[in-house]
Amino acid sequence: MSQSDPFVIALQKWLGVSMHRSFRHLLCYARDHGLSMSQLGALFHIHRMGHSGVTDLGEHLGVSSPAASQMLDRLVEQGLILRTEDPSDRRAKQIVLTEEGLRVLQESMPARQNWLHELAGALSDSEKASATEALEILAERARQTGLPSEHHK
Repeated sequence: MSQSDPFVIALQKWLGVSMHRSFRHLLCYARDHGLSMSQLGALFHIHRMGHSGVTDLGEHLGVSSPAASQMLDRLVEQGLILRTEDPSDRRAKQIVLTEEGLRVLQESMPARQNWLHELAGALSDSEKASATEALEILAERARQTGLPSEHHK
């Protein structure tokens, strides 16, 4: 498959548009809620992992432990996370989401995807049927392909 493959070009266009639109909506949501994208990323990571340590979170976000700790302080002040004692190491702290933190994350999902309803409304029934069939095939094949290295968990 060459880089001039019309399918790959069309797929790149779709991914570019969809990722840009989703990111812009998520960015607006974060700003409206007084959050940076790094803070929102931290909340997603904590939610996905169930809890996190400062070092783990810093590694995930690509920042130093002091920078991660400073960001977490702001999330604590906003009532979105709690620092609790790690039962396996009393010197360490575990970071967990509060109910408010979970609510903010849950509300961010539809905010990120609202534009899809607008897109769906602009398509005819036959276009929706064709796109649905193609997207189902792409989703299945994408699940079957390899994932990036584990450090991107």
